[in-house]
Amino acid sequence: MRFRAKAFGLHLLGSASALTLVLGSLYLGWYRWPGWYLSSVLHVVGIVVLVDLVLGPLLTLTVSNPRKPRPILARDIAVIVTVQLAALVYGAVTLWSGRPLYYTFSVDRLEFVQASDMDKEEIDRAQRQNPSMAPHWYSRPRWVWAPLPDNPDEAMRIVKDASFGSGKDVIEMPRYFRPWEAGLPKLRDQLTRLDDMKYFSAAEKQRLRARLKQQGLTADERDALVMWGGSRRVLAIFDTSTLHVRALLKAD
Repeated sequence: MRFRAKAFGLHLLGSASALTLVLGSLYLGWYRWPGWYLSSVLHVVGIVVLVDLVLGPLLTLTVSNPRKPRPILARDIAVIVTVQLAALVYGAVTLWSGRPLYYTFSVDRLEFVQASDMDKEEIDRAQRQNPSMAPHWYSRPRWVWAPLPDNPDEAMRIVKDASFGSGKDVIEMPRYFRPWEAGLPKLRDQLTRLDDMKYFSAAEKQRLRARLKQQGLTADERDALVMWGGSRRVLAIFDTSTLHVRALLKAD
């Protein structure tokens, strides 16, 4: 039993170290709140943790028989580690492909943009036309203003295509992005009270009021906007004097 326990412990330590390195780097670099929540990546992380931190060490505990010939034991553990590495690579690639790139303000809402939302053509155009706002492989998430283009025909085409799902939205076109600070006057005009929002149910608003109270905030001020990320959304609360983000709260 001591042999099995030692093999289990070493395998668990190695798996935990590799998992912490990969997931920790992705979290610290890209998936800090609210990135992990809006991108709905917990199911991917759950699969990786289940395989690498639970099943792998448990299988090693099962196959580690001190009477088993060492070549066969080494083969069994190698198979287990290979499956673990495959799961880890799958998780890392999936998380990297969906990593958060932008938190955008456009027209009347905040929206979350992932790397998977950007195609190569748009990235190339942005790097030529608007290099300071263009994404790169090393880009960390940043807050930007994504206004519609000044050309009214182009703006109408983008709105029409996005509305009918036949084309890209402006938040997927970094060639139009501008610094976050440049859009703050327009953002101020869109701030509203929580009770006036139609995107949250009555139960969700009740939970949000409680979370606002916990943070010493109130739901009575016109200081809020909804932030969308796919099917998920959070409530963004701004300081009405500086327009700095004070809180990002989930409703569920």
